[in-house]
Amino acid sequence: MKLSLPDLASMEEFGARLASRLKIGDVVALSGNLGTGKTTLARAIISALGHSGEVPSPTYTIVETYDELPFPLVHADFYRLENPAEAEEIGLADYREGAVLIAEWPDHAGGFGHEPSCLSITLEKVGYGREAIVEPGEDWQSRLP
Repeated sequence: MKLSLPDLASMEEFGARLASRLKIGDVVALSGNLGTGKTTLARAIISALGHSGEVPSPTYTIVETYDELPFPLVHADFYRLENPAEAEEIGLADYREGAVLIAEWPDHAGGFGHEPSCLSITLEKVGYGREAIVEPGEDWQSRLP
């Protein structure tokens, strides 16, 4: 499925629609080149869940956690990982337990597309806007925004 996201407002609306459908155990895997809006979409999701503070990019920390939302949420940016085994070394499984995971650069952590609870979204620049290519795992089939 392809979605046109011509401006920031449409990206925020898409993030809000995703947020309203999330369940514990879900993974939102965000792929795309640098500057395509992965962190912008993650921020939109986190804000729509009720977070009112800053949502820093986890590029350097790799993992940011949000425990004050309706359910725990982990925002991870795996760009700096050189080997998928490093995701295990940082304790990703522990972070994910009982939480939702938003994963930027998921392929650097070995990918999550094989998981039924994964919603894979690839963002691409189209003119001044973006296009989202959405690939739902089995658990997302009836929840697509």
